[in-house]
Amino acid sequence: MPKFYCQYCGTYAISIQSLTARRCVRHPLGVNKGNCALYEGSEKSEYFCKFCGCRAPSIQSLTARRCARHPAGVNKGNCAPAL
Repeated sequence: MPKFYCQYCGTYAISIQSLTARRCVRHPLGVNKGNCALYEGSEKSEYFCKFCGCRAPSIQSLTARRCARHPAGVNKGNCAPAL
């Protein structure tokens, strides 16, 4: 069964509908101020941040980090997975 991941927090669901219905703890607008958004890349053994290039074994662990090269400023946002 496929897994659908959130690009902001890395949680997953078995359908896009159930994923996008959830409130996201790492949404760019703030904690629970928006819903999870679909990560459109494929499932990988390692994920890279599209801003700073750091790597992590899961989207969840990648998006938990503050990003040194975030567009909003140094450590002003979390890392985001590259496709």
